[in-house]
Amino acid sequence: MRYTTYSRYLPELADTVNLQALLDQLADFLLQSGFAGGAYSHPFWGEFGEDEADRSLDALRQAILQALMESEQLTPEMLKLLRGESTGDAERDAELQRQLSELLDKIVQKLIEDGYLNVTEAPKVPAGQQPLFGPGGMAKEAAQQVQFNLTEKGIDFLGYRTLKHLLGSIGKSSFGAHDTEHLATGIEAEAVSKPYQYGDTLNLDVNATLTNALQREGLGVPINLEYDDLMVHQAEYRSSSATVLMLDCSHSMILYGEDRFTPAKKVALALTHLIRTQFPGDTLRVVLFHDTAEEIPLAQLARAQVGPYHTNTAEGLKLSRRMLMSQRKDMRQIIMITDGKPSALTLPDGRIYVNSMGLDPQILQATYREVALCRRSGILINTFMLARDRSLVEFVKKVSEISRGKAYFTTTMTLGQFILMDFMRRKTRRVS
Repeated sequence: MRYTTYSRYLPELADTVNLQALLDQLADFLLQSGFAGGAYSHPFWGEFGEDEADRSLDALRQAILQALMESEQLTPEMLKLLRGESTGDAERDAELQRQLSELLDKIVQKLIEDGYLNVTEAPKVPAGQQPLFGPGGMAKEAAQQVQFNLTEKGIDFLGYRTLKHLLGSIGKSSFGAHDTEHLATGIEAEAVSKPYQYGDTLNLDVNATLTNALQREGLGVPINLEYDDLMVHQAEYRSSSATVLMLDCSHSMILYGEDRFTPAKKVALALTHLIRTQFPGDTLRVVLFHDTAEEIPLAQLARAQVGPYHTNTAEGLKLSRRMLMSQRKDMRQIIMITDGKPSALTLPDGRIYVNSMGLDPQILQATYREVALCRRSGILINTFMLARDRSLVEFVKKVSEISRGKAYFTTTMTLGQFILMDFMRRKTRRVS
């Protein structure tokens, strides 16, 4: 990827920054999960969680600055200043600091103007003789009060970039619809022709049609065609799919020094872009499950966070099943991403029963019941597990056995590859 190194600052040079490459570098920052509610203390789990993700313009400027440094797009003088070293000229140091501030401000403004980001309120320009730029400047204080958000365009672009990276790591893949074992008339000829029947796509096999007419009447002109002479090409029947992506947002998804939730969100955005561009007849909906479960709009996925929650897998499956049964699709499936054992259950009276140790017989029984109901409804469950302790492996194997789905024990590095490969290569039967 080509970058621009700034040898001398001019305001116009900010226009040469590749915004798409920059957004790609900022993906983890823009989609960072954080822990809802900040630090949390629990009598059993102890102290865990961190402060919520900083969504201020000042934090964005710092992230952009870090990205420019990592891609070596700043001058040696600027890098020296950022390391806390002086050029030996106080006026030059102040000028470099002003140049950096203006460069970052202009990049942020371009991201907003191009529709990738928006802000909740306009920055308040300070008045008087107070300094505008610098560590104690009023511009920094104002930027800390303004929150930014990803727009739909920004979210879609991050999904596209994630999908591009994932497909690149998988290798060349031919996709455009879900293949099945059944044949139907279509545009692409992939099998021997068949006699035309009412309702078929009139993708006429001219040679076969003329051959039928000549065999019936012999060689001569004009050639009289009859209805029975018509032959049409066959193509593979293309199935439509309804998918619910179940994301575990219990406390363990961001603890123990590893953020497992942000990679899951990136996979969801990549799947959304894949479905929108390559499988327009398909649908994708997202369910977060924790103490309970709820559907969230894809537009809110970028800001979803984990929290001090348990894992109510049964409630997530129940909600997903209801959502899928309302859609008339050939293939219905649940993609479940989790890293823990079921530890919560919604009781008939609405109360939440929890057992932090996991593998409680009552909770497991309810979870297996929901898995069985999904199978009876023709819903496939594929589980992507981000942990590998022995008791968890046995639980996942049982779920896969009941649902006749697949289980993948993966990591945050390979999660997206496994999900895309499974999604694109799966073959299903036609439902009549």
